[in-house]
Amino acid sequence: MLAVAVAEARAGLAEGGVPIGAALFAKDGTLLGRGRNRRVQWDDPAIHAETDAFRAAGRQRDYRGAVMVTTLSPCWYCSGLVRQFNIGAVIVGEAENFHGGHDWLAEHGVSVTVLDDPDCTAMLRAFIETSPSLWHEDIGVAD
Repeated sequence: MLAVAVAEARAGLAEGGVPIGAALFAKDGTLLGRGRNRRVQWDDPAIHAETDAFRAAGRQRDYRGAVMVTTLSPCWYCSGLVRQFNIGAVIVGEAENFHGGHDWLAEHGVSVTVLDDPDCTAMLRAFIETSPSLWHEDIGVAD
């Protein structure tokens, strides 16, 4: 499942965007939607990887059994999406470069798995080193 999110992150990087990818899966492992951070590409601050994957999944009757897989710990905005729609589980590629809201999600009953994936960590670390201003913009921190 992480491979889908990583492919999205790489596609975003190739487009000149922030390399964060996500995918939403049904309980049985069926891919519902995939997406990437498109803030730069679409000039839209609301298109984070998780929101892009969620929108691509289309309307579902119930998200409790769904699994959101993301290459990076979800920010507060995306963590709120997970809680709002009762997505049952989140798999995080890495939380070293950015420690988002995954602890909060776990405290509120969401199953959270942090994989500490070295490829996810290295891809985002390299991006942060080469594009610090864009990274700070993405996470809401002034340079």
